[in-house]
Amino acid sequence: MVEMKPTRDGYGEGLVELGKTNKDVVVLGADITASTRADWFRNEFPDRFFNIGISEQDLMGTAAGLSLAGKIPYACTYGVFASGRPWDQIRTSICYMNLNVKIGGAHGGISVGPDGATHQALEEISIMRVLPNMTVIVPVDAIETRKATIAAATYPGPVYIRFGREPVPVLTKEKDPFKIGKGYVVQDGKDISIIACGAMVYHAKEAKILLEKKGISARVINIHTVKPIDKDIIIKAAKETGAIITAEEHNVCGGFGSAVAEVVVQNCPVMMKFVGVQDRFGESGRPDELLDAFHLTAKDIAKAAESLLKNKKKKRLRR
Repeated sequence: MVEMKPTRDGYGEGLVELGKTNKDVVVLGADITASTRADWFRNEFPDRFFNIGISEQDLMGTAAGLSLAGKIPYACTYGVFASGRPWDQIRTSICYMNLNVKIGGAHGGISVGPDGATHQALEEISIMRVLPNMTVIVPVDAIETRKATIAAATYPGPVYIRFGREPVPVLTKEKDPFKIGKGYVVQDGKDISIIACGAMVYHAKEAKILLEKKGISARVINIHTVKPIDKDIIIKAAKETGAIITAEEHNVCGGFGSAVAEVVVQNCPVMMKFVGVQDRFGESGRPDELLDAFHLTAKDIAKAAESLLKNKKKKRLRR
């Protein structure tokens, strides 16, 4: 039985742990602190918690000021609001000055479910990763989210951490190493590489099982840090398997798949396909229904892999 736990719980646990070990850590919320699990920190350290209210521009501006005062601020709200509404403040007040502000973006992806398009963050990886000095992390599970939250405190400059609301499978262990900027091979394979981030790593693992039944050996790679991305592991996968599928719970335009493709095209061009949200907004529904409707399941990844390998074979024959 696979353990299920929301990644936002890992964020809350990380904040509390930081509060106990680092007196300079402060947390800022935007009136939805229970949803982000920031209330766990508030309950333990009320004097180091600030509720800015539903005013995301002020949230980021205040975080910038606290950073200049020597604090390590963690500003958190729903990802769609944390990234979109205060983008100018993040760009100019935080990233331009390379301030030590950590941003928590909750409810990432379509698996938020019934909240619908207005609350489903499908573009924030794109708009955060284009900012100079910004680090972008999309952890796979609650354990990795806790590790990322803690690691961000000692990682220089702005950091954006994306996490979700719904319970997802816990794939990592406490003893597993975590380092910002370093991906890792979850399961090895030789025919094709499935490179995923966040909750899509689980679906990539399930796709590997489906592909094995058809005699296809797939390598599954977890790249939790979208920026700075682990170029070495991507180039190695491209050279050794010759084909890459990317999987993300995010718009494919400028998102995780684009980040991987930028590495591939400049270093070892191979055939690729992108599994993700195909340039559209989200909609209301149960998380499982939405994953199916948006073609983000293991079956969709396996189908994309089979299609890519057929094209790869045709290309080889034409030569």
